[in-house]
Amino acid sequence: MVPESIAIAGLGNPGAKYRNNRHNAGFLLLDYLESAWQTSSRDKKSGAEFSKASHPDFDSSFLFIWPQKFMNLSGQPVCDLMKFFKIPVEHLIVLHDEIELPFSEIRSKKGGGHKGHNGLRDIMLHCKSPDFYRIRFGVGRPDHPDVASHVLSDFNLEEQSSLGLCYAKSEKEIFTLLKKLSEQN
Repeated sequence: MVPESIAIAGLGNPGAKYRNNRHNAGFLLLDYLESAWQTSSRDKKSGAEFSKASHPDFDSSFLFIWPQKFMNLSGQPVCDLMKFFKIPVEHLIVLHDEIELPFSEIRSKKGGGHKGHNGLRDIMLHCKSPDFYRIRFGVGRPDHPDVASHVLSDFNLEEQSSLGLCYAKSEKEIFTLLKKLSEQN
């Protein structure tokens, strides 16, 4: 059985300026899930937007979280909402950009370090644990040393044309992860 409640947090930066940046892959993927699953309208609390969600393939209830502070400050809004809804960190799935994976490669993992990703670092700090699941959305490493300008730039036209397939691949990876969770409980 899948856990009763699961939080899925998409990481990104708020505001129109950042909307289609590579660093907003987590927000963009969560927006896709919001349109594909049954969700309530968004509400605001603790520096985040959130909605309750369900999916016909799973008995769990889901809490979708979009932190509305900048990426480096994602931890407090995510962890505060999880505490409020009494969801343990082991039932958190974080959707985030990953420069160590080529564009469109999607991987999941549980726990581990943050590899310099400040959004993950802040979640680990505020939730006091690295033991959450991650869906790593490959955005590729730049061919120049300025990683910040790479992740804070928009997906190029070729990448934009593939985003729908990337979201579908990511959703499939989330389903696989949820099935693993159900086998553990």
